[in-house]
Amino acid sequence: MKFSVLNNAANPYQFAITNGDSHSAIKELPTLTQVMHYRLEELIDLIGSAPRTTVIGTLGAPISPEIELWGAGVTYLRSRDARKEESGVPDVYQRVYEADRPELFMKSTAVRARGNGAPVGIRYDSAASVPEPEVAIYINKYQEIIGYAICNDMTARTIEGENPLYLSQAKIYTGSTALGPDITPAWLAPEPTAMSIKAKIQRGTEITWQAETSLGALNRTLEDLVTYLFRCQEFPHGAILSTGTGIVPPLDISLKAGDVVQIDVAGLGTLINKVEVISDSNRKG
Repeated sequence: MKFSVLNNAANPYQFAITNGDSHSAIKELPTLTQVMHYRLEELIDLIGSAPRTTVIGTLGAPISPEIELWGAGVTYLRSRDARKEESGVPDVYQRVYEADRPELFMKSTAVRARGNGAPVGIRYDSAASVPEPEVAIYINKYQEIIGYAICNDMTARTIEGENPLYLSQAKIYTGSTALGPDITPAWLAPEPTAMSIKAKIQRGTEITWQAETSLGALNRTLEDLVTYLFRCQEFPHGAILSTGTGIVPPLDISLKAGDVVQIDVAGLGTLINKVEVISDSNRKG
């Protein structure tokens, strides 16, 4: 059983319970937003006992307009090393990696996020861009983790490398996030330490880069990240947090239009997205 978000005529963000190719809905849970209002135990009971009706639609990114997607940075040793390599101010990443306080940033909203099979974007004004394969956690408004999904935290490497203060421009733009393919409920997911993460970039028939890690290599606990995310913040509809990447392509690898990024996470599935260039909507030429 998985949780999905469907786009159909009646509801562009229809929450669905998915078994194979079959989707069903529960009246009390029309969107993911309502799901995030339940405590974990209440949600488990409702999913198990409430009557369902069959629904159809196109699978979309598992997010709704009221929910923010945030990101965590420098949470793996490899991420620290990669940021230091590409940055003109490398010591700031070392300090974040060793600090009690994690790096947290707003990453995406529903309008910017892309689902499985949809194109992700690279900025036209960044000479180098890379995928960052991550595990995203779904946190209800009571700060409980209710599910997991795969996230591709696309990064305009040139822009962040020029100056860490350009982080928001490097991370937040149209098509800068892929999320999916669906949500694995927390009570059905493997232990986080068992979630191996594999990624590759395919260009035509060639694999230009591939690597793997595990969520178990995370330098922080998920509970610690959740606590800091909610500190001095209000998330009345819960939040999604992408927990950081443990595999970053080397400096000689950069995405190009037409590349395909594939991320596999044990127990969560496979997220596949083709790459396209994102330009200004009003840009001439």
